[in-house]
Amino acid sequence: MSKNQKRNTEINEKTPLLVIAGPMFFEMLLGIMLNNVDTLMLSHYDEYAVGAVGNANQIMFMVNILFNIIATATSVVVAQYLGAKMYEKMNMIYSLAVIFNATFGILLSGLIVLANPVFMAFLKISDEMRSYAMTYIYIVGGGSFLMAMYNVLIQILRCNGYPKIGMYISIAVNVINIGGNYLFLYGGLKHLNMGVAGVAISTVTARLIALVAAFVFFYAAKIGKIAIKYIRPFPFDQLMKMIKIGLPSAGENLSYTMYQMCLLSFVNGMGNDSVNARVYCNSLISFAMVFSNSSAMATQIITGHLVGAGKEEAAYRRVFKTLLVSMPITIALASVNRIICPYTLRIFTNNENIIALGCMIMLVDIFVEIGRCLNMTFICSLKAAGAYLFPLIVGLFTMWGLGLTLGYTFGVLLGIGVAGIYMGTATDECVRGLIVMYYWYKKKWYGKAVVEKNKKEISQSEKEEKQ
Repeated sequence: MSKNQKRNTEINEKTPLLVIAGPMFFEMLLGIMLNNVDTLMLSHYDEYAVGAVGNANQIMFMVNILFNIIATATSVVVAQYLGAKMYEKMNMIYSLAVIFNATFGILLSGLIVLANPVFMAFLKISDEMRSYAMTYIYIVGGGSFLMAMYNVLIQILRCNGYPKIGMYISIAVNVINIGGNYLFLYGGLKHLNMGVAGVAISTVTARLIALVAAFVFFYAAKIGKIAIKYIRPFPFDQLMKMIKIGLPSAGENLSYTMYQMCLLSFVNGMGNDSVNARVYCNSLISFAMVFSNSSAMATQIITGHLVGAGKEEAAYRRVFKTLLVSMPITIALASVNRIICPYTLRIFTNNENIIALGCMIMLVDIFVEIGRCLNMTFICSLKAAGAYLFPLIVGLFTMWGLGLTLGYTFGVLLGIGVAGIYMGTATDECVRGLIVMYYWYKKKWYGKAVVEKNKKEISQSEKEEKQ
């Protein structure tokens, strides 16, 4: 390890789950709140602006999946290399991840701007919304490379034991974004009449500040250095390894997005009440699933460190230990959501039919969340251990073979309605969760680590573990 680097925080089998999961939980929670606040503020400005930005964000979400190819791989590789104490390679990995994603992000940002009219035609956005949507994509899409770089940096900070930084940055981003929105829509800059353009500028400004803050902490904490000299000669083998890790995750996320869009098309055919019930319930569900998501992502980091250190048995036990914590809390949150939904749904609507549909959805969602907790916990851990292809294969079969077909059968053919769509999703999540849990239980992931340690190092790690 170079003299300019230091290891303040070491992650191992003794690291408490909540030390990493806690800050990530609040970071995700703030992200959900930010999206809801954006929608609320725009709804008081112009109803067409809400739909336009919603459509534009569908495009940005797909773009973010591409950016996460390297970000996901960075999380796996950095965690394993740090666990293996191969510090001499860290500057190269940091530089490769950030510089490659920055370059890729700039190219993709330019492509988004050029293809903006094509996106509008493909999505069939109405004339009333089109100008708003195009404006938003020109500004936010043009600056999307900022997110490409930030996604990588935040993974590096988390894997080095600094998950709170993401939480602090998220708080700052929320304040800046909301403040900027207010200035352009209702405050001192209202006279400029920028509307959606002002909201877009506020979003890009907040992301720029977030990126700068992440860079400042990266160097202030002496985690490492990022420079072109560290990737000379260019490490093509390492890049291909990272793309090989990231692509299956991106493919899984892309498949899930398309799968959800197909389910949405079924719901759209059930009438406006069903569509609105789904939207309102998903807003409530997003709060319930934050804990299982943050626990799974924290376990992914810990698992990566343990596998990199050659402590596969410790990683094996640690994941089941996480499940014993996350599953009861997930079930409790989903159950509370069901109990209070007759009241919480009234925040959005007084339509009794929508509320009745929502109560049915929230009952089925308890089983969805059980399966999702299994999925998130074991799939994240499998990726951290280097078994990144298996979750993609299983997901393709269960999402399209079970979730889609059973959702259509229960929801449309049997006439159960929108709750029937969620029944198909629950089947997919639970079956997929049991399959990946069995794969983990049978230790099929052993020997798939990204880093390779010699037998002497592994033996030493095992001795330390026993002590």
